[in-house]
Amino acid sequence: MRLRAGQVAVVTGAASGIGLAMARRFAADGLKVVLADIEESALEKAASGLRQDGADVHARVVDVGERADVVALAEDVYGRYGAVHVLCNNAGVGSGAEGRMWEHDPNDWKWAFAVNVWGVFHGIQAFVPRMIAGGEPGHVVNTSSGDGGIAPLPTASVYAVTKAAVVTMTESLYAHLKAEQSRVGASVLFPGPHMLRTGLWESHRNRPSRYAKQRPRRTPYRGLDQWEAAMREAGREVRFTPVEEVADLVADGIGADRFWLLPESEHSDRQIRARSQSMLDRADPSYLEPFILD
Repeated sequence: MRLRAGQVAVVTGAASGIGLAMARRFAADGLKVVLADIEESALEKAASGLRQDGADVHARVVDVGERADVVALAEDVYGRYGAVHVLCNNAGVGSGAEGRMWEHDPNDWKWAFAVNVWGVFHGIQAFVPRMIAGGEPGHVVNTSSGDGGIAPLPTASVYAVTKAAVVTMTESLYAHLKAEQSRVGASVLFPGPHMLRTGLWESHRNRPSRYAKQRPRRTPYRGLDQWEAAMREAGREVRFTPVEEVADLVADGIGADRFWLLPESEHSDRQIRARSQSMLDRADPSYLEPFILD
């Protein structure tokens, strides 16, 4: 699929970070962009900035964990533009879970799955049938993570489980689209190869009351700056990938119809090989990262 001026791109989690970077890249290519996010003030700021740059932008507050919100988004977009060519199911949260898995607050899991897994599924069901029926080339990009998509970080296990689910969901979507001989393609995105400065680190600011913690945290939430300082104190190198590079990877991958939007990385490649070999050898998962800064 070639990205062309006049096409329509819908991006969830678009008020900041990777989502906003993708929206900016699509707008730079002349696409009309639809920004969806749960954080209204940040969403308005993002949309305003794009409009000042001359983009055709529509913004809507959406909680992707609520099916009705995503269905209403699709109705709104098709009523306004009549078509969707690119769908980026990108909204995601960190769960804020503490301790060992058997100690987790169940609402941490419910919230993470509502956004990271159900949010992707809701996007697929709300948009893909119409994209197929439109008969035009299209593409769906679902955002996963090396944490879970490749191998889990034990200290972020809830997030990892959801992102592993996104990989399998996208593989299945790809197969279903091929079986239909559809002109709509699918990709799974692994942002990176290094850390990213995104709002994911402060996900708790938008946590809905229905998923409120049932018991208070034992320790305060740790932001990116605090995490980075702790990593450096532990003697570990911290590198960051600009979100603009991720957006370029997405746009180029759509154009090349690539399924795996996975940037080259010696670390990731080593983990992929080690995990695959562990499965083939029926061996213990020695590829798992140690409990860093637990």
